[in-house]
Amino acid sequence: MTQTQSEPAAAGGPPVPRGRRRLWGPAARLTGRRLLAAVPVLAAVTFGVFAVAAASPFDPVQQYAGGGGLTASQDTLDQLRHNLGVDGPFPERWWHWVTGALTGDLGDSTALRQPVAQVIGERLGWSVLLCAVGFAVALVLGTVLGVAAARRRGGMLDRCVTSVSYALEAAPPFWIGLLGIWLFAVRLDVLPAGGLTDTGTDAVTAGGLLSHLALPALVLGVSQVPWFLLYVRQGVADALEEDPVRGARARGLSERTVLFGHALRSGLLPVLTLVGSRVPELITGALLVETVFSWPGIASATVKAATATDFSLLAALTALATVAVLAGNLLADLLYGLADPRVAWEEM
Repeated sequence: MTQTQSEPAAAGGPPVPRGRRRLWGPAARLTGRRLLAAVPVLAAVTFGVFAVAAASPFDPVQQYAGGGGLTASQDTLDQLRHNLGVDGPFPERWWHWVTGALTGDLGDSTALRQPVAQVIGERLGWSVLLCAVGFAVALVLGTVLGVAAARRRGGMLDRCVTSVSYALEAAPPFWIGLLGIWLFAVRLDVLPAGGLTDTGTDAVTAGGLLSHLALPALVLGVSQVPWFLLYVRQGVADALEEDPVRGARARGLSERTVLFGHALRSGLLPVLTLVGSRVPELITGALLVETVFSWPGIASATVKAATATDFSLLAALTALATVAVLAGNLLADLLYGLADPRVAWEEM
């Protein structure tokens, strides 16, 4: 039995296998390049938010003052504009926000009357939880149904599954959410219609969290299933026609081994590219689902920031969404490189 060759480790540590060293080196360099490229992207995105704010006809001071702004004097409004930090040119305001963000100060939200960092900190975890569970639901359902459809391409199951997928692809997530509320909360009365806690209590328990999370996560996952299902179906169906899979069948391997050990492994490679490309769609769907189900995530803050022209909060949320998209694309490339050794890391 051959042993894996190793390279001597630095500082007298254990030897590092050459395969692992060749793997982590290109992956680290790819991650470093993407991190460097993310800096100008984030700068351009946040600069664009402040440019839109400057060109917007809506006055954040009037929004902040509410009805009192209609009768306030100009001197009062100017003082309020100075206190809110919106009286200078927008490049200056953007630079002030960027330098503050580098130290952890994202400014104050005029819509929620809280520091922006506190607003995001209180809501981000719930949005991440919803997105993670919804993504897992979409991945599992899409893989299982895609493999089942590819196994008998053109059959009754394949036609039914693909027809439903195209229908769901055309349905907006909020419509699926409303349909889910009508079915599971109104008609069947098996799941709560929304929120995070039961009526009359603010305590979040494990059982209550699971029951309130089930329906919005299911709706978000179902809204993302068509893309995964159709990609898996096509990839596995093409893999079943390849020579290595035919050779496995000719060697007398069972259909289960051929399907899951050969065809699925090859067919899932195109799905890895979806991990990054579906992040924007996942974020948009999560915002709509959170709004329908009154989920205490980023959606409520985004809606309030947009309606109140709270550009400090909007800039932070836009930067956060950009980071999620960049991270998703990086994760997709890393997974693809790990799954397919033929991929050249330097060309990513």
